[in-house]
Formats: sequence, structure tokens, C-alpha cells
Amino acid sequence: MQIIIVGCGNVGFALVQQLSSEGHNITVIEEKSSVVQNAVNSLDVMGIVGNGASYSIMKDAGIESADLMIAVTDSDELNLLCCLIAKKAGNCHTIARVRNPVYKKEINFIKEELGLSMVINPEEAAASECERLLKLPSATKIETFARGRTELVKLVIDEHSRLCDLALKDIPPDLKKHVVIAVVNRNSDVYIPDGSFIIRSGDEITIIGASKNIMSFFRKLGLPTARVHSTIIIGGGETGVYLAMQLITLGIDVTIFEKDAARCKELTDILPQALIINGDGTDKDMLMEEGVTRTDSFVALTNLDEENIMLSMYVKSINPRAKILTKVHRVNYGDIIGSLGIGSIIYPKNITAERIVQFVRGMSASQESNIETLYKLNDGMVEALEFIVRSGSPVIGVPLAKLKLKKGILIACINHYGEIISPSGESIIRDRDAVIVVTTLGGLKDINDILA
Repeated sequence: MQIIIVGCGNVGFALVQQLSSEGHNITVIEEKSSVVQNAVNSLDVMGIVGNGASYSIMKDAGIESADLMIAVTDSDELNLLCCLIAKKAGNCHTIARVRNPVYKKEINFIKEELGLSMVINPEEAAASECERLLKLPSATKIETFARGRTELVKLVIDEHSRLCDLALKDIPPDLKKHVVIAVVNRNSDVYIPDGSFIIRSGDEITIIGASKNIMSFFRKLGLPTARVHSTIIIGGGETGVYLAMQLITLGIDVTIFEKDAARCKELTDILPQALIINGDGTDKDMLMEEGVTRTDSFVALTNLDEENIMLSMYVKSINPRAKILTKVHRVNYGDIIGSLGIGSIIYPKNITAERIVQFVRGMSASQESNIETLYKLNDGMVEALEFIVRSGSPVIGVPLAKLKLKKGILIACINHYGEIISPSGESIIRDRDAVIVVTTLGGLKDINDILA
């Protein structure tokens, strides 16, 4: 597809990187010439220096023949204006990043009146990710397929786990019957395991299955499946507000630490059911006084990555049973943070880019591929893709054990008209089934691409 991206900050660059690697023709519009030059030099894209809300700049970028325009600058109003101009000039699909909560109540009106295909709020998306993790605190990451019927869940194996030191083929049938262990991450190495693979303490495994079966799997491992009852949030920004709203509706007790007194007053009005503390979250005495050693969960959402990381490490040391969530903006911290064992890391910019990329893949599905959903896992080393099987595909009607698959391919789940199947060698794919494939290979666009 022909795609124009306005704004090449962290989110924009992540989008350009991902979408260009998937074969789309990308043109970047950005006011900073050095940023444009970096994108053009490092990626196979076109670049234009200028204001994306300018009709002439849009024309130079090829808006009249574009399939999609994505506006992800730091200004909500500029993003919306870019979408309006793109819609009028090219009648293409448009996506806007909109962060101001003032627009939240009006977002459906804005979408309809401006003809937007999608609006993404980074803070709200990050809060939703936090909420999912707090509802299943044993997990380190949760994603959904099949419109929520199937879940992809990560968890870390400890030495007391029933799975520890077992080969996959030796896992008791009551455990592995309805879920698939699709990926194992060990010391930065990633494996798509076969039956002889032995799970060790410290491994982070990715399981895929129906939501109810995931819960049953966790219970049989002796892991908590109930959501947390209390949480302490450090930082009263928009992500904290969205998260608090979601948790309060679930009946979870929320305490928010915020340094700015004026902001505390606003928070008290917005969140009357939350306990708002005007104080510094790095004040250990204040944290102790407000029950940090007793809380079920702790969420560090300040604007300073280093502060969030240090706070999470401290709370983990004094309350090891608490579920810890840490917001981090700099994605190049990934390897360092992963070794600290501080729980789940929330990358707002990655979450935003992923949601947009998923939408783009949905558009592509109707054109040159049949990918319904795609997630990048383990720092991009693994992909989990959901394909819709079309009639005439050679994978239809053949037992999985007899399909000749490429190396690095695992069929993890089959959705047959709402029936979620964790497949065995005897399972058969039918026409119009949704099939989830996990792979270390890149560039798969069709279910037929899994065949050797």
C-alpha cells in the first residue's frame, strides 16, 4: 500500500520501520530535516521536510494516490487537521493520534465528522494494557486474538512450578490438553519448542489458548487467577487517570501519588473514589506509610524511565508478592530491564505503534494478504499471526501431522466458527477457519506461506 506518515518521532519511526519492512511504500513528512534524513538513510522510504497540514506538501507526498495517511505528531489538532486535508485531497483512509482527554467524550463525533478510520490514544492504550495485566497478575504480557476469544499469555517459570525440568511431551495431559506452549525465551534466546524441549526455571513461556482454558491452566499450576484487590500508582498523568478509572469500575482500591498539588486537586475531582496523595513517590517513608508492603500491585507511571525502574526495583525488594508494572519510554532499555526481574514493562510508544500496525494489516488483508492480526514478540524475534483460511488453500482438510511445514513454524490455535481448538497432529483446518501461527520467520502474508 501507499502510506504517508506525518510525524517521525518515536511512534512515527517505529511505524515507518515496521510498515516499510512489510513491503509498503512509505513517505514520511516531518518538519525536522535531520529526522527525515535519518529515516531516509536508515530505511527504504521517501522523505519530505515540511508541515503535514499543508495541502501542497501533501500533494508532493502523493496524497492523491495514497491508500492511507497516519498522523502521529505531538499535536492532536495538527493530527486531526492532517486527516481532514488528506480525506479531502485524496479520499484515503486516515489515522490520528489524539492524546487530550478532553476529546475522549467527543471521539465518536470527531471520527464520524472527519471520516477517520481510527483514533489512537497512547495513554489510554497503555492503561488498557496495564488493566489486562492486573486482572491476571501471574502473567507478564497478555494479547488477544479471535476478537477476544483466544489469548496469548506470557509467564515466568520458577523452580517450584509443575512444568520446571519437564520436557513438553512429558507434561501431564490435564495441563497441556487445551493450551499450546508456543514460545520459550531463555537468557535472550528464543525457541519454538518441540516435544523434547525441556522447560527450566527462569524461562519465560508464551501459551496460547481459549481464555477459559488459560485460566484453568494457571489454576492447575497453582498460580493466582483472581485480579488484584489494591494498587498504588505513582504519577497522576493521563495514563494514571485512565488506569484508575478502569480499576475503580472493577472494584479495585486505588491510591495515586502525585507531586503537583494543583494536579492533586484535579485528580480528587476526577477520581473521587481513589485516594490521592500529594507527595513524591520516591519518598520511602511515605510509601511505607501508605501500605506499599501490603498492596497487591504497584504501577510506576512517572515521566522518568530511571525513576520508574528504581521505584519498581525497590518495591519488588520489600513486597515480592506484588504485581509490578513499569512504564518505560526508551525501548533500548529492553535488554537491561529484562534482567532485573521487576515484572511487566509497559512501552506506550510500542503499544501505540502496534495498534496502528494491526489496523494497517487488517486493511492489507483485503488486498494482498489474509492476515487478520499480527503481534511481534520477544523484541521482534517471533511473530504470532492470525490467518483467515480461504477456500482452495492446500492446508484445508489435511491432518496437521501430515502438513509439511517450514522450519520455525508452529500452528498454535484453530478458531472454527467460535470453537477454539488447541490443535494436535490429528486436527484439521477447514475453510474460513482462523488459524494462529507462531513463527521465527518473517514476511508471511498468507496461510499457504507456512508450507515447505
